Amino acid sequence: MLRKPQQGRSSKQSAASQSRANITLAVDDSVIDRVGKRLRCTWSWYSGRWKKVVKGQNLLGIVLTINGKALPIHLLFCSKQGCKNTDKPSLLISMLTRLKKEFAQHDLALTTIPITMDSWYVSEPLKQQLHQLGFSKIVIVGKSNYIFYDGEIKHSASQWKKEIEYDFNYWGINVPAKRKTLENPSFGLVNLLFFQKSTTRSFYLMDFSTSSLRSVQMWRIWQAHNLIEQFWKILKSVLAIGLMRLRGDGLYTGLLVKIMAYLFFTSFQYRLGFRHLSLTQIMRKLRRECDLLQLLSEHFHLDFLGITAIS
Repeated sequence: MLRKPQQGRSSKQSAASQSRANITLAVDDSVIDRVGKRLRCTWSWYSGRWKKVVKGQNLLGIVLTINGKALPIHLLFCSKQGCKNTDKPSLLISMLTRLKKEFAQHDLALTTIPITMDSWYVSEPLKQQLHQLGFSKIVIVGKSNYIFYDGEIKHSASQWKKEIEYDFNYWGINVPAKRKTLENPSFGLVNLLFFQKSTTRSFYLMDFSTSSLRSVQMWRIWQAHNLIEQFWKILKSVLAIGLMRLRGDGLYTGLLVKIMAYLFFTSFQYRLGFRHLSLTQIMRKLRRECDLLQLLSEHFHLDFLGITAIS
């Protein structure tokens, strides 16, 4: 799937067949609340959620999703606000460029993988940069305040979401949805997929791909994006990354420890007896059935860790 296109079976597969492999790149950022002043990469910004200035660390991540599993492949601490402190779209392009080179060294084509991100990153310059980098399948959730035209009819996206007549039997999509091609002053003609999660919550996806994707392709690609949200939740709630308060370069050391723990517990989900368990259930099962001191004494010789002294 990820290898460079060759003549053969893989190159003859349709785009729909490739999308069913459910391999995507998901881009998102998440905030780790902080109150300390000496911790590295801690910024202040106004929170719309709390209606006040808050402090924290913002982690920008690129996650590879495969068959319902999220594998982090690049994480970077950066400022939450991008107006004056930093430019997250430029950081994202830099991260993707580095990953593209790393993948190429192993004869893997990163840019053949569909990429998704939320509305924070929607812009024409970013779209063009992604195309120049080689990405051809790009799905981004749209903002509610964007203006779209249908002939002489002009509405904001929030108004279009209310006026759209949703199809409740859209093939391959399990929620009411409607595909529509509208014109935007910045992006030109754009294929949009409107959908309802409930009677009061409506969203829409923008297709920035070099060739138009089918509606079911856009939906499947975006469904995989939810895995990065689950990854952030596990990192903060289950693995408690907020408890790591190392200074200086210890910031990334603490992050590495948590990522290794995440990959360790995720690997158990491929083993018999663990396949239907969540990461929290796996951790509880291991604590209940395994003795860490016994494990160390069995696999390390000469008692160099002082196991007997601990016990």
